[in-house]
Amino acid sequence: MKETITQVALENGLKVLLKEIHTAPIISQWLWYRVGSRFEKPGYTGISHWVEHMQFKGTPNFPAGLLDKAISRDGGYWNAFTYLDWTTYFETTPADKIDLALSLEADRMVNSVFDENEVNAERTVVISEREGNENEPLFLLDEAVQSSAFDKHPYKNEVIGSIADLQNITRDDLYAFYRDHYNPGNAVLALAGDFDSERMLEKVRRIYQALQGHSVPEPGNPREELLQREKKIEIHGPGETTYLQIAWRAPAAADDVFFAFTIADSLLTGPASLNMFGGGGISNKTSRLYQRLVEKEYAISVNGSLQATHDPFLYAITITVNPKHQPEEILALLDNELDALRQAPVKQAEIDRAAKQARALFAYGSENITNQAFWLGYSEMFDDYSWFTRYTSRLAEVTPEILVDTVRKYLNREQRVVGIYYPDGVRP
Repeated sequence: MKETITQVALENGLKVLLKEIHTAPIISQWLWYRVGSRFEKPGYTGISHWVEHMQFKGTPNFPAGLLDKAISRDGGYWNAFTYLDWTTYFETTPADKIDLALSLEADRMVNSVFDENEVNAERTVVISEREGNENEPLFLLDEAVQSSAFDKHPYKNEVIGSIADLQNITRDDLYAFYRDHYNPGNAVLALAGDFDSERMLEKVRRIYQALQGHSVPEPGNPREELLQREKKIEIHGPGETTYLQIAWRAPAAADDVFFAFTIADSLLTGPASLNMFGGGGISNKTSRLYQRLVEKEYAISVNGSLQATHDPFLYAITITVNPKHQPEEILALLDNELDALRQAPVKQAEIDRAAKQARALFAYGSENITNQAFWLGYSEMFDDYSWFTRYTSRLAEVTPEILVDTVRKYLNREQRVVGIYYPDGVRP
């Protein structure tokens, strides 16, 4: 994949990536900060997400409520997201209306107010969001498995944080976190769309270069190795459905073995999109576990989850259990499939099909201008943009031997967390 990308680092540390796409008169801007739950200390879980909320509460130049109306009036849309390694803000607008978005992001990078009343109001919002999540079985299961899979690394915590921390974090805590992490030296600005790169760079320099930047050190989290023994957990909660989740440590996205993991995921559970914000879908009915578990009515559904992260995170398989069967029965069938994958040679044709599906889904998740701008900055959060451009070629490098070696090393019984969610009253 050969593309012309303009990459510039301003003197204040802001990295700027520009990609001209002249298929439609729109521009998408994504501003990425290297801050997420991985940067949070004990007692302050959820602070990254809460700061993201506060970025919509206004600055002296852009009071709260004004911007949403202004961007909508111009025919644009905007949003923000917080995850393990990053926080990002984006606007997609008509090409001739991008100046508002550029000025907005530069202003709230340094001038957000964090009014005490707004902080208290937003505390109620984020706690309500957390409490709402606690009514969702898969949130409860994900949280329990994730917490069990790590000893000290902040990846053990949900991005939204704990109720106790959300109750105790103060306005000054939020503002100090904002001042530490929101600045040009800790940010990547990515724009794709209908513009001239030279002129756009002039605009960016004019708006951003006067802002002071400083680097933000890595948090120095312990790099946890593969699990050394199997952990089993059971949780109970609302609903009528039983779920089974099995999680193993997965490599960081910049690790070469990540691409073998991608093929293994596609082969076992079907292709999954790394673009977290949409972009097509492909049936997983050709996958091994779908054919073994769903087609034979042991499970209602089966899905894999592999995320591109800065540090080693998790690969999880989540199964919706058919009420006619027990989770332990399904786990035994899954183990049989993994044993077969470890022991029997994998045909190149099967790898080629899995790679083709993964590449197709990757293409679907990269096709529109908003997604193109997304990938410009997203890949910088765990590697650099060459990770994106080399993605499909690196999938093609996965051989049967590499795949089997990866499964043998990572997907073992003693190196996993097995979580079962039972609806209240189903099982003691």
